[in-house]
Amino acid sequence: MENETPKTIDYTVHESIMARMERSNKRWFIAWLITFLLLCACVGGFIWYEAQFEDTVITAEQTADGASNNYAFGGDFIGSTAESNDQEENPQDGR
Repeated sequence: MENETPKTIDYTVHESIMARMERSNKRWFIAWLITFLLLCACVGGFIWYEAQFEDTVITAEQTADGASNNYAFGGDFIGSTAESNDQEENPQDGR
């Protein structure tokens, strides 16, 4: 039974299977193309939507006090000039 030759498929059956596969491939390609175009439209729409708004730049000026506490908008400016100068003047703090 292992050495049996495989059964041959009728030519019309083969042609019908191939025709069905071609139609299926065409449908998959069209679905992929529509999906790609929708993705491009979504990205383009997002860029267009975001381009409507202007960027706002906020500048803040501040001076350093003697203790090098530089706070702006709730954050600490690390490595500010006042802090660097304070460290150079007071090397005993161990940094």
